Amino acid sequence: MDSVTLISRYFPHLTTRQKQQFRELQSIYREWNQKINVISRKGIEHLYLKHCLHSLGIAKVCTFLPGQQVLDVGTGGGFPGIPLAILFPDTHFTLVDSIGKKIKVVNAVVKQLDLQHVNAIHQRAERVDGRFHFIVSRAVTRIKPFFHWVEKKVIPGMDQNGFSHGILYLKGGDLTEEMKEFNRAYQLFPLSQYFEEDFFDTKVVVHIAIA
Repeated sequence: MDSVTLISRYFPHLTTRQKQQFRELQSIYREWNQKINVISRKGIEHLYLKHCLHSLGIAKVCTFLPGQQVLDVGTGGGFPGIPLAILFPDTHFTLVDSIGKKIKVVNAVVKQLDLQHVNAIHQRAERVDGRFHFIVSRAVTRIKPFFHWVEKKVIPGMDQNGFSHGILYLKGGDLTEEMKEFNRAYQLFPLSQYFEEDFFDTKVVVHIAIA
């Protein structure tokens, strides 16, 4: 089951518009990937599992609220930012990557899906202006350097659900050694507790609160 049906299985309250936007993703990425390779061939074949649903693992941990600002660092072809933006149409998303051709693809996807609450920027994360309630990313680098790139860009505090603002980082594999070098409180959310596919057995969301 590798289609929008997979997304609906875990997010049953999608609107008709959201389902259509998810449905269009594969054809849009197939078309652009022929011009600018941002997703591997295998990745395209399993777009909904390995890219969309993986990205939406963050939404199982935190529900973004209307008016909040979210920064996606190292978005690549638009993950996790674009699936999250489809799911949260009243939250503002800024997607940033240092590679211009990737942002070109992201801007095209954003335009074709009419995601008016999404802004894509060709820039290094450290140079992005503004502050954000949450920073999301998908395994750009090790946790410690990533944290130092972005920690001052988070608006400290908690949202009305009592969830601390901060970093929500998608990682995979054994993080034992990596987290030992990170001398700060964090929480791990194994995605296997939300999704039953084997792909998620070693995948987690790391939440670093900045309160």
